[in-house]
Amino acid sequence: MQIEEDLLPGSFNEQATPGPSVLADSYAAVRQFTGRLCKPLEIEDYVIQTMPDVSPTKWHLAHTTWFFETFVLREHAADYRLLHTAYPYLFNSYYVQAGERYYRPERGLLSRPTVRDVFDYRAYVDEHMGRLLASIPEERSHEIGRLVRIGLNHEQQHQELLLTDVKHVLAKNPLQPVYSEGLVGHSALPPSLQWAPFEGGLCEFGYEGDGFFYDNEGPRHRQYTEPFEMASRLVTNREYMEFIEAGGYANPNIWLSEGWATAERDGWQAPLYWEQVNGTWFSFTLSGFREVDPDEPVTHVSYFEADAFARWADARLPTEFEWELAADGCTIQGNFVETGHFHPVPAAHREEPLHQVFGDVWEWTRSPYSPYPGYLPEPGALGEYNGKFMCNQFVLRGGSCATSRSHVRSTYRNFFHPAARWQFSGIRLARDV
Repeated sequence: MQIEEDLLPGSFNEQATPGPSVLADSYAAVRQFTGRLCKPLEIEDYVIQTMPDVSPTKWHLAHTTWFFETFVLREHAADYRLLHTAYPYLFNSYYVQAGERYYRPERGLLSRPTVRDVFDYRAYVDEHMGRLLASIPEERSHEIGRLVRIGLNHEQQHQELLLTDVKHVLAKNPLQPVYSEGLVGHSALPPSLQWAPFEGGLCEFGYEGDGFFYDNEGPRHRQYTEPFEMASRLVTNREYMEFIEAGGYANPNIWLSEGWATAERDGWQAPLYWEQVNGTWFSFTLSGFREVDPDEPVTHVSYFEADAFARWADARLPTEFEWELAADGCTIQGNFVETGHFHPVPAAHREEPLHQVFGDVWEWTRSPYSPYPGYLPEPGALGEYNGKFMCNQFVLRGGSCATSRSHVRSTYRNFFHPAARWQFSGIRLARDV
């Protein structure tokens, strides 16, 4: 799948106060990119929900539109009128202060509004957003600009969720549909795994700068870190196959108790989407069902599997502070959604001591998702965006092959429950000195 250059979001996150023209261009680019990601889909693909964590594509398109309608247009466009009075109820996600919400596990039961209705809804909101961005009052430019940037980053998050949810939907189909032929072979062998040393010490963590960041990335604070070593690249499929062949899924001694119970209950024997055929491992990808490339980073593993692999390998997962310290200064380049691969690729040789720090797969850390010292959530309903999820989840860092390049920072904190596997999540090892 070729991604047109004129549909790539710009660097709106790097500027302190983007002007109205930058916001308008960025809004158009992000919204069009969402539509571009939907191009390979058939109309039937838009409506399916295969598990409670998965949302139908139609819902992602409508919810991101609802976000701009609710937090920008209804607050700052005096002439705005709802296209449909039921949409705020149908397309709210978890914002309790914004009103009632439709039951999440049943989003796939909604045949109406139709996909066409949802695209009409997007066009309606886009038209009103265009008018607003073309005539932002000076006294409200900062507040409106802040809300628009939050909305654009929110939509980029849902672009990634859209892809991972579509993959789950297509994987359930015995016809093994292909989303995109954009995946190409990579013959280069990944570099050998090395251990990069870091002194640690009393260091500062969290976002510092004038660009966009989420409230959970701050405040900037000090944290002491013991000396440690970080693996130079991600764990590969070949290395994970060795874990499987060594009985990794049959050895309770290397698993956390809840992880072992989950693996037993759900019958885990390999990463999600893997299937063994006549002794050979195959995997479902967005380019269809194909043989597992041993040199690619392993993906679609849970925190429990990542932790068990690390113990088996006589290592451990890094803390999120070790990861951020190691990533500080690394160039933000890699395999992101804009490359059109939609799948991790083998590590390329780089001059930097760490490879694949950004892109390819989200990297599990051993850090529970919790607030930094002095953390305060956004006021109002937007305060529900991050803060209320700081319980029973673990932090992931670095972005994936489904993440937008303009969306990633070394301080970005993603988070999922430890049993989650449908995201592009993988493993980087660490160890004590």
